[in-house]
Amino acid sequence: MNYTEEKKVALAAVTAAAQLCQRVQGEKGAQTLNKADTSPVTVADFGAQAVICQALAEAFPDDPVIGEEDAAMLGQPELVGVRTQIIQQVQKILPTASPQNVIDWINHGNGTVAPRYWTLDPIDGTKGFIRGDQYAIALALVEEGELKLGILACPAFPLENGTTGLIFLAIRGQGSVEIPLKGGTPKAIKVDNSANLSELCRIESVESVHSDRAFQTTLDRCLGLKSPAKQMDSLAKYGAIARGDAHLYTRIPLPQFKDKKENIWDHGPGVIIVEEAGGIVTDLDGKCLDFSLGAKLSNNRGILATNGTIHQQVLEAIRKQDYNRRNL
Repeated sequence: MNYTEEKKVALAAVTAAAQLCQRVQGEKGAQTLNKADTSPVTVADFGAQAVICQALAEAFPDDPVIGEEDAAMLGQPELVGVRTQIIQQVQKILPTASPQNVIDWINHGNGTVAPRYWTLDPIDGTKGFIRGDQYAIALALVEEGELKLGILACPAFPLENGTTGLIFLAIRGQGSVEIPLKGGTPKAIKVDNSANLSELCRIESVESVHSDRAFQTTLDRCLGLKSPAKQMDSLAKYGAIARGDAHLYTRIPLPQFKDKKENIWDHGPGVIIVEEAGGIVTDLDGKCLDFSLGAKLSNNRGILATNGTIHQQVLEAIRKQDYNRRNL
């Protein structure tokens, strides 16, 4: 299966959502809320989910979507102004949309795992979005637990010519490409498969709570990494590895959250983009990521994404450090 229609629909929807996000970012007065877990959510998060879910529901009505956002909180009377902003932003892209349409499209992302489903993070890296830094609109298609298509729109991703904005796209068996967000010819991308760890670049989240940095410091020393880690918000990190800008990314649970499991939408789109560019992504124990179980990667511990060449070497260093930590 070549996924031509899926690619066409996903690319158009994610591009439209990226334009909505850029417009919201440029407007004053767009509001930010805090969800129950205290993480931020913006008008753009809800608007982007509505736009993408509308496109998927129309093109593939039988496909559930597992998205990050839920419109339930928007029913609170004190949030009527936020709800109005979301509806107005969506109507700039879909002029005939009614207020109820917009709420229904957001809630279309409340699906569950099926033999075929989509997973969506309308803005991965919301804190980066709020700061004016990196963020990604992230969408993946999963069939029988296997990633088949992944797409990341990264409006702030820096390019060599001084401009910003890339879309990363991968289809299983067809490789990975990058496309200028403003339009242009897709360009095939590959990881940098260098094995000289002392010269390689590790990439990490800006937010320190995303990974155990004390563990990481020891791991860096064990591997012989010399350069300081490059920091970047969002799934854009996977794009950086896929195009050879970085070589290694880890997501190591903090000791106090050792049983924490990762969300499928926080990794799925990036995983296939790195894999199709020649890299490898597993958990910290070397197991493949299991997207068949639900909204969480409940069968996996943490994340390791590399250029492939160094993957086994990094896994061995993680195992050694895990052993040392258990036996202190």
